[in-house]
Amino acid sequence: MAVKRIGIIGGTGLYEMEGVENLREVAVETPFGSPSDAFLVGELGGAEVVFVARHGRGHRFTPTEVPYRANIYALKTLGVDWIISVSAVGSLKAEIAPGHVVLVDQFIDRTRNRMSTFFEKGLVAHVAFGDPVCGALRGYLLEAAARTGATHHDGGTYVCMEGPAFSTKAESNLYRSWGASVIGMTNIPEAKLAREAEISYATLAMCTDYDCWHTDHDDVTVDQVIAVLKANVALAKDIIRVAVPMIVAHDGPPPARGALSNAVLTQPHAIPEERRAILDVLTGRSKEA
Repeated sequence: MAVKRIGIIGGTGLYEMEGVENLREVAVETPFGSPSDAFLVGELGGAEVVFVARHGRGHRFTPTEVPYRANIYALKTLGVDWIISVSAVGSLKAEIAPGHVVLVDQFIDRTRNRMSTFFEKGLVAHVAFGDPVCGALRGYLLEAAARTGATHHDGGTYVCMEGPAFSTKAESNLYRSWGASVIGMTNIPEAKLAREAEISYATLAMCTDYDCWHTDHDDVTVDQVIAVLKANVALAKDIIRVAVPMIVAHDGPPPARGALSNAVLTQPHAIPEERRAILDVLTGRSKEA
């Protein structure tokens, strides 16, 4: 069985998890600029894991400033076929309390100022995104959460807002009326770009607060979020450590492979050479070992 490469996008502390060996730093440049930070590549549970701090080490990028295209493109060039997105979220439901884990299966995109596609400048594609989360990967994370004893929720809709300010109460209650489960600021366009790159993607949503809708709780503050976020880091590490061997044992290619098979509308002869090179990377034809 070939060694799988699993990308992990999240905070800076994740790569310090117990069991990661032979950790090394890799710098990658892309046609979409520099990624958030250098990538840390190590070995865990029979796989090579590739970590990137979404906001950069030291938390230097706002949710809007995160170089999503560069991050996903770089992960693709590094041979990543699976991405676990570890994400802090606010709860929109009473039963999802701070410290709980949600394995979301849907997104609502409320962002406004982000590039959400690799396809532009003479190359047009429309990927299917009706089921935006990889069901197989979400299933492995769900089972891992159960095995670790985490209080977890199977499924839910993640509202991705622009940020960096938190919601107003009117906005929070609007999203609750839609039946959404959690709210965050980073998984879109991340999930869309992963699909375009034919990488199976799933979110490990770590609840930090009740947003601002809950009448029995104060409005969310940065201090509150950070306190719960730190407590969630150890839990996320445990879940990932248990999930990795399941991903390694996955039979066959990752489900997202082939997402571009019927998505590209531009006729081959009309694709500019520089765009063709990008397309080759996204489909794995130029993937590095």
